[in-house]
Amino acid sequence: MSDSIKHECGIALVRLLRPLSYYKQKYGTELFGLNRLFLLMEKQHNRGQDGAGIASIKLNPFPGKEYIHRWRSIAPNAIDDIISSVYTQVQLELASESKCSDDRDHQIPFLSELYLGHLRYGTFGGKTVETCHPFLRQNNWMTRNLVVAGNFNMTNVDELFQQLLELGQIPREKSDTVTVMENIGHFLDEENDALYYKFKELGNSKAEITPLISEQLDVAGILRRSSKNWDGGYVIAGLIGNGDAFVLRDPNGIRPAFYYCDDEVVVVTSERPAIQTAFNVDYKEVREIKPGHALILKASGKVSMPLIQEPQQRLSCSFERIYFSRGNDADIYRERKELGKQLCTGVLGAIDNDLKNTVFAFIPNTSELAFYGMIEGMEDYLKDHKRRKIKALDGELTDEKLNSILSIKPRFEKIAIKDVKLRTFITNDEDRGDLVAHVYDITYGTLRKKEDNLVVIDDSIVRGTTLKDSIIRMLARLEPKQIVIVSSAPQIRYPDCYGIDMAKIGDLIAFRAALKLIEKNHLEHLLEEVYGRCMEELNRKRPNPKNHVRMIYQPFTAEQIADQIAEMVTPADCTIPVKIIFQKIEDLHNACPSHRGDWYFTGNYPTAGGNRVACRAFVNFMHGINERAY
Repeated sequence: MSDSIKHECGIALVRLLRPLSYYKQKYGTELFGLNRLFLLMEKQHNRGQDGAGIASIKLNPFPGKEYIHRWRSIAPNAIDDIISSVYTQVQLELASESKCSDDRDHQIPFLSELYLGHLRYGTFGGKTVETCHPFLRQNNWMTRNLVVAGNFNMTNVDELFQQLLELGQIPREKSDTVTVMENIGHFLDEENDALYYKFKELGNSKAEITPLISEQLDVAGILRRSSKNWDGGYVIAGLIGNGDAFVLRDPNGIRPAFYYCDDEVVVVTSERPAIQTAFNVDYKEVREIKPGHALILKASGKVSMPLIQEPQQRLSCSFERIYFSRGNDADIYRERKELGKQLCTGVLGAIDNDLKNTVFAFIPNTSELAFYGMIEGMEDYLKDHKRRKIKALDGELTDEKLNSILSIKPRFEKIAIKDVKLRTFITNDEDRGDLVAHVYDITYGTLRKKEDNLVVIDDSIVRGTTLKDSIIRMLARLEPKQIVIVSSAPQIRYPDCYGIDMAKIGDLIAFRAALKLIEKNHLEHLLEEVYGRCMEELNRKRPNPKNHVRMIYQPFTAEQIADQIAEMVTPADCTIPVKIIFQKIEDLHNACPSHRGDWYFTGNYPTAGGNRVACRAFVNFMHGINERAY
């Protein structure tokens, strides 16, 4: 993705099922769990550049000894910073001779059986250590302690916050993370109270009641009550002070969650390859947490996956497939290549099937797999093309003619390399525009001036600013016959509210292109009509709101909007024709058949909150309010 955009957070949960001494004997270190946690986080570092954090809970702790530990960082390399800080602390404690051997493991911080790690990509809120997960809700009763981290955004935080006020709480801040944690915490408290009075009536002493509560704590029931009114995309992970743990996934499966379990460990991550690498297990051994279900790990070691909220239509985020998740997942690797193949027909039309005089490239590196797929598609086209050409020669086939036909092949080059150091010295606003144009270094001599078409594939086009300010200016210096920008994603027309930093509709180049077409075609009345319907929708607060913003795009074809985008991102001083080709929605679904979450392309939001966000985003735009719509 050439436009800078923040997206999905990552989680890593590790639960050791054997005593620490087992791992010391088998693997040579009692830090087995901590080592694996950090490896899982490193293998998902793409999911968080704003900060990271870990928490650990010791099982069966000694009274008076700290058993919950947490470390968070917003350092530029947050994972490395945490690893260095925690390992330094642990190694000093391990080397200390003052520790009693019988009590040693209980005194050393982060030497635990249960870990939760988090990688933060903040779509909202400041960049401070206080905004980093995991969050803690502490209490002297073990079963009332709660640690929460997740990959989620809620669309109805205001409603959930109001419910907490009605319960009598005064939350310390109004954010979806704190709101969700306090929501779970309230029902955790209720469950504790109910079990306490139950066992008290049965004649148990207070000291006897604590382990009984821990044993019978109904984590699934707590999650059912707390998540009843949640609207959003979420994977919520939590640790309870007694050693119970859970990972809850939203009913539409919007956010990803994978797990692996054997007789030594249970592990959960946001991406499957992290588990495969860290534990050297086969693809088939890593499974998904089912939408609407929670993976629950009791302190006893029992593992279950009960239904929490009734699953809805599966609409897992297709952007995970296009861009967010790392491409070494077997399914994602295959799907991204297929996305590239699906684009071939449109590209061939744009270049009049002239592969002989066309150079293919990709920008940025995350579009590489789609590029490989597009090249494979072009090779398939050429096989059929060559077969027809050879057959057409009939009895006039000569070596010269045959060699001429066989010599045609897709031409691909490394056109550009991003200069990651350049931005560090851009400080003067007056010079910024000129310098941004040089963020990428170009490879000169890779095509024939004025003769070759240049086709460049990108993952997606969000705002279009990098295209206009940098990429197209850079490509134009090669003086191709024409520039064709190809997006492996469809046009991004609507705001996202489930985790991606695309909450302001006015930032989207497809929306701005539609506005330009409305102006050109004197359809300004449409804006007022959509505004009126959106305001009515927001004021009526119906349970099933409609996304009226879709009306903005109805007068125009996808090709008209693409052509308008091409016009808008072409610098005024660029004389080379620029064409933009987007993935078609049906081709996206063909490439990713099991991941059909496409609301940012189609406006088909999986929850009621999404439709409200779309309407609110348009109203904000009309009012000139530059803030996210949820």
